[in-house]
Amino acid sequence: MMYMHYCKSCQRVYMLNGHKQRCPKCHKGIQELKISYMDYVTMNQEARQQFCSSCADDEQLQMLSTTYRMYKYSKWYKELQSQMTQTTFFTYPRPDKTPQDKKITLV
Repeated sequence: MMYMHYCKSCQRVYMLNGHKQRCPKCHKGIQELKISYMDYVTMNQEARQQFCSSCADDEQLQMLSTTYRMYKYSKWYKELQSQMTQTTFFTYPRPDKTPQDKKITLV
């Protein structure tokens, strides 16, 4: 599915498949927009330029953008989480418990 995104660095609207987080040109963060692909492609050139100008304004961009709520379930998010440092858990025997003897039985 196609989603509309805006890059403040490039000052450009992109039609990208999926919920992308990085600009394909400059690789900086991008904003996902509320406007649908079909609404955007049916705009004439003047309306598109006006829309892009609106996105350049921080206050208007906040109103025009949206947050993909299911990103925590996406492949890129899971990969990012796996690359982050893992929490290490340490376990210690409790002093009031005696360790169990482990027996190995060979059959």
